[in-house]
Amino acid sequence: MASPGSGFWSFGSEDGSGDPENPGTARAWCQVAQKFTGGIGNKLCDLLPACDGERPTLAFLQDVMNILLQYVVKSFDRSTKVIDFHYPNELLQEYNWELADQPQNLEEILMHCQTTLKYAIKTGHPRYFNQLSTGLDMVGLAADWLTSTANTNMFTYEIAPVFVLLEYVTLKKMREIIGWPGGSGDGIFSPGGAISNMYAMMIARFKMFPEVKEKGMAAVPRLIAFTSEHSHFSLKKGAAALGIGTDSVILIKCDERGKMIPSDLERRILEAKQKGFVPFLVSATAGTTVYGAFDPLLAVADICKKYKIWMHVDAAWGGGLLMSRKHRWKLSGVERANSVTWNPHKMMGVPLQCSALLVREEGLMQNCNQMHASYLFQQDKHYDLSYDTGDKALQCGRHVDVFKLWLMWRAKGTTGFEAHVDKCLELAEYLYNIIKNREGYEMVFDGKPQHTNVCFWYVPPSLRTLEDNEERMSRLSKVAPVIKARMMEYGTTMVSYQPLGDKVNFFRMVISNPAATHQDIDFLIEEIERLGQDL
Repeated sequence: MASPGSGFWSFGSEDGSGDPENPGTARAWCQVAQKFTGGIGNKLCDLLPACDGERPTLAFLQDVMNILLQYVVKSFDRSTKVIDFHYPNELLQEYNWELADQPQNLEEILMHCQTTLKYAIKTGHPRYFNQLSTGLDMVGLAADWLTSTANTNMFTYEIAPVFVLLEYVTLKKMREIIGWPGGSGDGIFSPGGAISNMYAMMIARFKMFPEVKEKGMAAVPRLIAFTSEHSHFSLKKGAAALGIGTDSVILIKCDERGKMIPSDLERRILEAKQKGFVPFLVSATAGTTVYGAFDPLLAVADICKKYKIWMHVDAAWGGGLLMSRKHRWKLSGVERANSVTWNPHKMMGVPLQCSALLVREEGLMQNCNQMHASYLFQQDKHYDLSYDTGDKALQCGRHVDVFKLWLMWRAKGTTGFEAHVDKCLELAEYLYNIIKNREGYEMVFDGKPQHTNVCFWYVPPSLRTLEDNEERMSRLSKVAPVIKARMMEYGTTMVSYQPLGDKVNFFRMVISNPAATHQDIDFLIEEIERLGQDL
């Protein structure tokens, strides 16, 4: 390792020396910093790029690493709490979170790290079931640390050569798995499924009316998008952001399992056309947020082809099932889509955030979004400019999200992801089989779940003999929120609840953490009963 003061570490002259007033030297930086810290040790100015900063930097980062590693180990310890819950006003009063003019020493900085993790939710805990994104993969975590250390941007090959190439390789592989010949097409990693869905809406609009890019919505007719009534709210958010309007997103009826009804989709398309509106996008869902339902993609594809409408598949939650030979049939027809959203940070357990938008037609995303910024995308560079991917993104600054997925894929292989997916779905079926006929439980819909979503009511003893009327529903609606609050206060487990349509609050159990076991499912059932018996 190069020693402090060598050319490797210095900013200005080779030995790191120079005029103290020149901020281009490491020594100047140290001296300037000391003016503000009074020269006290154990301060920020002791760390690199300060002169002689290598040893204190390594010591400080080792202390941080020890804190992180302790947290990682505790995350998998079932004897520890999932959450140390405090109400917002309690946390605000217990600690001084305000920002100050004067710097704190490094011991205080380390204490802030410990405090932050003390009250963080252990999303890697085997008994955390609250969100679609759970678990803590060690290789993915290491990749995230590396990505932050590299601290670069994804807009050009010249500043992110390996990461850009890995994005190209990974997106191509994902398109192959979708079923597009040779992995052809395009794609990008975005800040989440909501943005990926908005990208799809933008590209679909541009494909039909390219003039909208320069002239705006005033130059195009009234556009209509269609999605199921169980779809993600991001479709309406995207329509609002793009000036299409939420009233232009038509919600299609679903069957009792939460799947889009194709006949209703076709009926609503014809209605829109009769009014002189232009249907431009159908967004089918592969894995709805609450029920975990898969829309009938083949039937939707037939309708989109018939009426020449862009077909998007929001597989943010369900895309991971494409990795499983046992379960990928649930996405039959996805290969006919024009675009697909797929979030590896959900079912595949990649650390947040990792969302991809895949597009079947190559070049369309670039034409839709490029602005030819000459200070970034010079046309006379000495390498293949197709690897300067930034101009097809909405963002300029773009985080490196691909490396953790790529490194995990190398570590696990496709078969490892397959085993992960299969295990989680098996656990969901195990839960369903236990509670479907168990006293005190009622299923929200009949039949075993298609995904890991298991939706149910817990009915306390006091409600079990009541007639199924409005009073019973009113009292039942209060059960899940109280049990959830008690879960958080005890810190034992976390599972989500919500109402949906005419159905009052029910639990939505989801499993995406490969650390979970049958014993954890048993614990959840027993804990719900313990916390809800007296309601």
